[in-house]
Amino acid sequence: MVKIQSLAYLVVQSTDVSKWQQYAEQMLGAMAVPAPGGGLFVKLDERDYRMAIVPGAEDRYLASGWEAASESAFKAAVAALEKAGVAVTPGTAELKQARGFQELVSFADPSGNQHELVWGYKGGNKPFVSPIGVSGFKTGIFGLGHTVLPALNFDATLAFFKDVLGFGLSDVFKFQPGPDAPVIRIYFLHGASGRHHSLALAEMPSPSGCVHAMVEVNSMTEVGLAHDRREKQGIKLMATLGQHENDKMTSFYMMTPSNFALEYGWGGMIVDPATYRTTETQQVSIWGHDFSVGFR
Repeated sequence: MVKIQSLAYLVVQSTDVSKWQQYAEQMLGAMAVPAPGGGLFVKLDERDYRMAIVPGAEDRYLASGWEAASESAFKAAVAALEKAGVAVTPGTAELKQARGFQELVSFADPSGNQHELVWGYKGGNKPFVSPIGVSGFKTGIFGLGHTVLPALNFDATLAFFKDVLGFGLSDVFKFQPGPDAPVIRIYFLHGASGRHHSLALAEMPSPSGCVHAMVEVNSMTEVGLAHDRREKQGIKLMATLGQHENDKMTSFYMMTPSNFALEYGWGGMIVDPATYRTTETQQVSIWGHDFSVGFR
């Protein structure tokens, strides 16, 4: 049983929340709304937020917020976590209020990544109006987009998401950066929404807590306009424009103020979770996506 619908939100820490306001509004084309406690809500659609930026001592990724497909799916997920011996912490009334959900629990996966499982959105539903005219983001049942998390305890982490939380395996990729380099496994998983992947696990460290996250816009034109904005604003490019082989997403990658990369794309595949068969990607991209620029 697929218990997770989609990636509902990200929780991100920042030493200077004002940098995220500038980045959200002028780079992403999102709305930036002050949040309680001196934080910031990054709004991509009618919901109050899809990224919760909280002030803190480090610039890093803190947690992934997963939305259950239904109340019964939420209960089944919590029961499955507890049966698997995972430490599950019920959300306080204050945290549920802050996140805007009726139900919330938090837990860690076998690689130490932090997660929140939620159900029953009860926040606001105000229209999205981009401050710079971006037409919108592909969210709704598909959630925020996707996140790629470091998973050095790879096999146990993969089994956790597949066997405990019911994610489907969309694609496997065995990346070898050079002829003498070790193979890095990157596996892509989908929830009930049908987005090709809402989660990917990468067998590599990432000090920021996230390899990259992705947001998807409504047209290729929006990707091109964002590509121009990035260059004008001097934001570090992490991978050139290209099209992925596995999910067919056309995108580019750039750095965020919290030291993880963000993929800005369009055209990602939607799959049928009931019938989709796992593929094995032979290359990162059909064209483009030179990741070496991020190391220059």
